[in-house]
Amino acid sequence: MSPTRANAAGPAPVVRHNLILVVTCLALGTVVAAMASLNVALPDLARETHATQTQLSWIIDSYSLVFASLLLPAGALGDRFGRRRALLAGLALFGGGSAAAALTTDPSLLIGLRAVLGAGAALVMPATLSTITSTFPRAERTRAVSVWAAVAGASALVGLFATGALLEGWSWRSVFLLNVALALIALIGTLLFVPESAEADQPRLDIGGALLAVAGLVALVYSVIEAPTRGWDSAATLGGIALGLAVLTGFVFFELRQMHPLLDPRLFLNRHFTAGSLSITLQFFVFFGFIFVMMQYLQLVRGDSALMAAVAMLPMAAGMIPLARATPHLVARFGIRGPWTAGLVGVATGMLVLSRLDASSSYWLIAAGLLPLGAGMGLAMTPATTCITDALPNALQNIGSAMNDLSRELGGALGIAVLGSLLSATYRERLDLPGLPHHAAEAARSSLAAAHAMGDPVAGHATTAFVDGMHLALLGAAVAAGLAALAVTVLLRSAAHSPTSAGDDNSRTDAAGSRPSTATAQEQHSYR
Repeated sequence: MSPTRANAAGPAPVVRHNLILVVTCLALGTVVAAMASLNVALPDLARETHATQTQLSWIIDSYSLVFASLLLPAGALGDRFGRRRALLAGLALFGGGSAAAALTTDPSLLIGLRAVLGAGAALVMPATLSTITSTFPRAERTRAVSVWAAVAGASALVGLFATGALLEGWSWRSVFLLNVALALIALIGTLLFVPESAEADQPRLDIGGALLAVAGLVALVYSVIEAPTRGWDSAATLGGIALGLAVLTGFVFFELRQMHPLLDPRLFLNRHFTAGSLSITLQFFVFFGFIFVMMQYLQLVRGDSALMAAVAMLPMAAGMIPLARATPHLVARFGIRGPWTAGLVGVATGMLVLSRLDASSSYWLIAAGLLPLGAGMGLAMTPATTCITDALPNALQNIGSAMNDLSRELGGALGIAVLGSLLSATYRERLDLPGLPHHAAEAARSSLAAAHAMGDPVAGHATTAFVDGMHLALLGAAVAAGLAALAVTVLLRSAAHSPTSAGDDNSRTDAAGSRPSTATAQEQHSYR
């Protein structure tokens, strides 16, 4: 990135700073909430659109996948052509796609429209933070960024509650209509209050790297989501996974040869940067995969309303918020590794507890799992994000912010794909319906909502099969969190004993706790 920032509108007047912050945070909250909010409507979607369990996974994950895949190139486009233009284009795309989605009942079309929303979100999210850092004076920037971070962290839970409240009186279409309203308000606010800003002397956009990253991620996630239908050992599944991994490997080698890579793989030689990125990815792998599974359990197995299902998640927030606020003090007292690892262990513990749920479990068992899950997320998120940003000098902080966003969205997309696929595969395998006509049995295997529509005894067998699938999915989430804890422990221990881990590349803090303020011209260009 060039050290010179071109701000077409000049510094924003002081009286407009709060308005800029409100507008950008509204835009941010709108696109982040959309990752989780539709999960509450899954039972209604399944009943009205007749979507299969695999199609439900795609309706949720097409948004996250496109969002994650386009995040880096969309951010680069905003830096090059203007953040305000990126915000306007992204909000228009998001709002228009939401309006179209509210008018369809075809699950395949809904999947495609959710992908359109993801493309809009990819333009919006990086532009919001870059707008704040380019328009706020340094004295006010820390406060503004902290508000941005709080909105980014809380929007998913707010989205769940808002959707639950809407579904008490309206159908799932109201979720998309809310998207339209919020996007329209944010778009008008952007036109009225947000100044244009862009980076001067932008290097050539890495189109080849962007195409390889998108192709690899789509092939990988598509193969995982379709695995329950095609079979995990089928040639299509194994070949698709192999193809996705091969393309992503090609992306790494391609980026190593670029003068201006979209994402320089050499960043991951820094163990602190790697630990933070891996931790964020696996944390949100667990979180969004869990939300996808849990919303269906609460409504279809326990019989909770949409609003009650959202309210049932409150113990997670009760654990997350106070621990997130206390984490900086804990890190200052005990160091970064202890609280961070303890948080990931807490996430794994919560998943293990929740994996013991069945159709007759009391709410107290749910709360007993949600509390350590929320506390663990609160403990682990701040150290992971700090490790990503502190691993880079000030001149490369936009890269750290982009990697934090990418890790979160990619982790969410993979979590929904993998955990949703484990749930779906187990459900189909365990649902044995002897004597039922083939077409009826296939309809029951398509989703739990479809099986419930057939009444007993099919509904009872389907509930048992779904709970079996949920056990496996949540155990998989526990394993992922445990692996994250192990990886963070090993990487930070290795970094502490390695003379080249971070200190020799101007990425570690000095004895006084400050980071170097500049990077060489070569660094500034190579990390773009």
